Amino acid sequence: MTLPSEASANFSSWGDNAPPDRSRERPDKPEEACGVFGLYAPGEDVARLAYFGLFALQHRGQESAGITTFEESESHSYKHMGLVSQVFDDHILTTLPGHIAVGHTRYSTTGSSRVCNAQPAVVPTRLGDLALAHNGNLVNAPILREELLERDHDLITTTDSEMIAFALAEAVNDGYDWVNGAEQAFSRCEGAFSLVIGTPEGILGARDPQGIRPLVLGVLDAEAPAEGAPAHYVLASETCALDIIGATYLRDILPGELVWITERGISSYQWADQTQRKLCVFEMIYFSRPDSIVNGESLYSYRRRLGHQLAKEAPADVDLIMAVPDSGVPAAIGFSQQSGIPYAEGLIKNRYVGRTFIQPTQSMREVGIRMKLNPLKDVLDGKRVLIVDDSIVRGTTSRKIVQALRDAGAVEVHMRISSPPVTHPCFFGIDTDNQDQLIAATKTQAEISQQIGVDSLAYLSWEGMMLATQQDPASFCSACFTGNYPVEIPEAFRRAKLMFETKQPVAT
Repeated sequence: MTLPSEASANFSSWGDNAPPDRSRERPDKPEEACGVFGLYAPGEDVARLAYFGLFALQHRGQESAGITTFEESESHSYKHMGLVSQVFDDHILTTLPGHIAVGHTRYSTTGSSRVCNAQPAVVPTRLGDLALAHNGNLVNAPILREELLERDHDLITTTDSEMIAFALAEAVNDGYDWVNGAEQAFSRCEGAFSLVIGTPEGILGARDPQGIRPLVLGVLDAEAPAEGAPAHYVLASETCALDIIGATYLRDILPGELVWITERGISSYQWADQTQRKLCVFEMIYFSRPDSIVNGESLYSYRRRLGHQLAKEAPADVDLIMAVPDSGVPAAIGFSQQSGIPYAEGLIKNRYVGRTFIQPTQSMREVGIRMKLNPLKDVLDGKRVLIVDDSIVRGTTSRKIVQALRDAGAVEVHMRISSPPVTHPCFFGIDTDNQDQLIAATKTQAEISQQIGVDSLAYLSWEGMMLATQQDPASFCSACFTGNYPVEIPEAFRRAKLMFETKQPVAT
């Protein structure tokens, strides 16, 4: 398959997440694409509720934020670069009236850091505007882009999210209603997509046939609404966004399901014939907030079980257990509980360090990790320490943390990772490097241990990670650990991703 020439020249269709600029050092973690939120609530201040919903989903994206509301047939939008609290204020929220709201937070990368790529993507149709918020990646984005360009669609962003919006608009303008048009549009999409789409009539919510990225349904008025009044429904990437506005979780949107929320209530359609749940297991390990509910329990509980299993598989003779805050904390507590070794805070995190607009001097960069994590010398001095983290992708941050612990007086530093080695790139909405840039894909465990400077290193096994889910392992996507992708990745898409990230031509 040949990659379309225009896509080759201007290819940044990775969900809403263009490949990163390798000229600056990146965090030593996989990085998420975005969070989505939608609300149907006549009589409520939907813009303010959407603001708080996005605030709860801020961890899923820190580059830009946007809200679109619908007041009868008219849409109102505001989106900009920055955190939710930086983009919106009371005045801006008052300019977003209506009874329907769709919101989005976008993950920060430098490759396509422009306000035109902020969402929701708003596209006109014969039935009125649609506003689309997307989490995921289309692996057939080059083909879909070429199809839309051939039909003279004026694509103004570099995201595949806009392509989905134009595909839906095309179906509606061809005579389909919103539901049938959505089914037509989604059938043209391959890969991962959780969507919230606002229209003048109601809200569409949908997931791809594998349900790779999460999407949940809640109700704002858990008690029966006033007689004759419609229920107020909420769609969100995670249940923590329901909690913040006082909504009650009802259920997950199913893989391949489409829900249509209007004044008549909620209708469900199975738009995809063949479905198989493949929720991204990294949502369980790292991405989703620990207070979000998956499979009937908080992810904090799951992550603590990861620590229990890790202690069984890779014990250590140390004086204390500590975590890389905040993501490693539940697993570290679980390790401590299982092993009987005391848990202590050895690193204090500066939670106000976000995107750093004022760059540190070279001497400050050499200090490195202390801008975000500062060791407690009186806790660490003279101690044999075991530090727990949820993953290692590149090893850069891990090396700095280990050195900081040694500088603070730790006599031994051991590391345990509550997931298996990341050996394969993700194509479904997580920003990971190419395979040759993943440390576990190019080095042995002993080499990694030497590179990051620890006395010992161990990862949780794939079997242990899956055992802790207490679910069927086949119901999760774990391709970043195994290379077994739930959707076939076209070779053109692989080549384009490699070409864009390395800035080098790739042989075909």
